[in-house]
Amino acid sequence: MNYIADEWSECATVGDAWNVDPNTREPVHQLATTTPDDLERALQHAEQAYDIGRWDEDARRERAEMLERAAAIVESRAEDIARADALTSGTPISVTRTVAAFLPHRIRAAAADLVAIPRVTALAADGRDVRLYKVPWGPAAILTPWNGPSFIPAAKVTSAIAAGCPVILKPSEHAPSSAQLVVECFVEAGLPRGALQLVHGTGDVGARLTADPRIKIVSFTGGPGAGRAIARAAAEDFKVLQLELGGNNPVVVLDDADLDVTADGILEGMTKLNGQWCEGPGKVLAPRSMVDPLLEALTERIAKLVVGHSLDEDSQVGPISNEPHFRTLANRIAGLRDLGASIHQPARLPDLGGFFLSPTVAAGADPAQATAELFGPLISLHGVDSAEEAVRIANAAPSGLDAYVFGSDTDRAIEVGARLVAGEVRVNGAKVADLGDGSAQSFWGPAGIGGHGPAESVRVFCGDRVVGVDSPDLPL
Repeated sequence: MNYIADEWSECATVGDAWNVDPNTREPVHQLATTTPDDLERALQHAEQAYDIGRWDEDARRERAEMLERAAAIVESRAEDIARADALTSGTPISVTRTVAAFLPHRIRAAAADLVAIPRVTALAADGRDVRLYKVPWGPAAILTPWNGPSFIPAAKVTSAIAAGCPVILKPSEHAPSSAQLVVECFVEAGLPRGALQLVHGTGDVGARLTADPRIKIVSFTGGPGAGRAIARAAAEDFKVLQLELGGNNPVVVLDDADLDVTADGILEGMTKLNGQWCEGPGKVLAPRSMVDPLLEALTERIAKLVVGHSLDEDSQVGPISNEPHFRTLANRIAGLRDLGASIHQPARLPDLGGFFLSPTVAAGADPAQATAELFGPLISLHGVDSAEEAVRIANAAPSGLDAYVFGSDTDRAIEVGARLVAGEVRVNGAKVADLGDGSAQSFWGPAGIGGHGPAESVRVFCGDRVVGVDSPDLPL
């Protein structure tokens, strides 16, 4: 269903194209899209709904209370969201339950920011009345991927609504159900008129949406090809952009690294969310003497993993989300084999007919040529002669998003990490949660434009406007 102009409506469908269950490849529903007329209605409604708004303390608390209601409704539907996520992304339900349980906290954090961030600040100006306003940019297009089917829409929509931007959300065509559940929760909470609309479709719908001059800010998480297309379209009227595009995140293993800590950390990173997360490890650069022991430790661990149906409580790794990405990963593995890598896939796969792939280690390719983003339960493993060589190789084709360092000397590991071209570098681990309360990472180079962090979630959707009394005493 689309949600346009504060009403639910049936979507159009795309020929004989279907969304399928990744566990079995059984058809679930036809691929949904939005007609040009319906998209135009959504754009008109967003434009009409935009107002810089009243942001005194009472107004902010009123909107924050609406977000608190949305958080409570999301909490009550956590199991529905977890199930939809598991069937969309292929991530085991034991993991998607954890993600669903976190969503209310993320929404409540935005509500707290909404109350705490002053929208009007008096500036020091020799007694003159000069004020700094935080003003919502205007209608926002939010395009979200299939790998975080509920969390990414919820986080971005919450931030934009808290800022005051009318939102048009377009989730990936591979992940319509989770996004619709999130929108249903916000609608039930009592949204202001035009605060949120939902449209479905493939890249052509996203392209029309992001190129429209009525859209003032675009927040996108996805692939680099689509990200570059959005950036080119946005250049026509200089839209504000937040683009998180991912990359092949490097892992630097130092010569004093603990083998078990390293193997456990890499395994967790390459299998978390089935490896389908943009900040996951990709290219592992280890001292040559450690390559064989690390390969053995990883393959032993992979062989013990339970790969199974994403709704099975015992599954540790589920299927790849969709057929196009399953083919992409097969091509990535073939490409690494062509570069001279040996391919290791020791996990046992279930006989379900779905998009199942053993977590894979591709060892021995030329690291300078192994640059493609992997984005799955797949790493490449390479030998290097020194930490300096590892840093040089990592920075020659940087991810710009995340990187990892493993080493027993923490000071040295952090010093090496600070030299890597990435917005976030994790030492001796591969968790998803922010490293600290003040974490904020920039997207460097090919990773995109902007950045993210807890303190920036609402602010990115606001621009600064200074209004005040001029003075003849100013020097120029």
